[in-house]
Amino acid sequence: MRGKIPLISCLIAGVLGVSAGAWPEVRAQSLAGSDGPSLRSRLAADLSDQQWERPRPGTWTPPVKSADGLPTVINQIKTQDKVVFLTIDDGWEHDPGFVDIVRKQKVPILTFLTNDAAKGHYEYFWALKHAGSQLENHTLHHPNMATLPLEAQKKEICQTSDIIAGQYGRRPRIFRPPFGSYNQLTRQAAAACGIKSILIWSAEFYNGTKSPRGVHNAFARGDGGTGFRPGDIMLMHYRPGLAQDFQTVLDWVRQQGFRPAAIENYLPVSLGGNAPDPQPGGTPVKT
Repeated sequence: MRGKIPLISCLIAGVLGVSAGAWPEVRAQSLAGSDGPSLRSRLAADLSDQQWERPRPGTWTPPVKSADGLPTVINQIKTQDKVVFLTIDDGWEHDPGFVDIVRKQKVPILTFLTNDAAKGHYEYFWALKHAGSQLENHTLHHPNMATLPLEAQKKEICQTSDIIAGQYGRRPRIFRPPFGSYNQLTRQAAAACGIKSILIWSAEFYNGTKSPRGVHNAFARGDGGTGFRPGDIMLMHYRPGLAQDFQTVLDWVRQQGFRPAAIENYLPVSLGGNAPDPQPGGTPVKT
């Protein structure tokens, strides 16, 4: 059945950072009886989700929940740390080399899945999940959400969350609207589907395509500036050439004295992240 693969195939794929299509070659090898740790213990170590460094208390200002109770819209994190947050959308490209970079270089990223792009390739993103990418919601069909009525927006978000939860065991809590287009109905629909925050971006690398100015593989900031700023949320896409383009961006980040960080550790629990919610008065709870 499409989208369904044997569990052991998933496990091996996750260890290798490749799709389950490599399973026949792996299966020919002995899985038991060798010296060293057992297969079970090796898999447990290799497939445990990455735990990323958390920010030190007082070095960032947690976003706050919207007064109207609907998901907060976030496009940058206020922080003193020279960190950027690398986010990648859609899911059309399934390059094993990209998984290798994320896994071997231990790079925190955040993936926003469109089901039309991910279906039939769920095992690829399973491998990415265990390499360190949290999987969040980017709709079923990638429509311009602001053009849809409420019920259609709910379908796009809720059904995608259902699929991601069924495939990966965790329901998305963060939503990214395609094209960054949303309205009040989008926020209502997202809330109805269990979404806690809507994450936009402050900078984009147009990998594999042209920028609005017609420049291929261009970097552009939303504020018109140059270079990275602390707390930037960077947008890329799963497109051909992603591994090489992602390495280029990593090199830029490091050359400018920044490092990638896990944005979920800078978002309070009430906004879909892992950080403690601020105490009354806006002071973060110390961990």
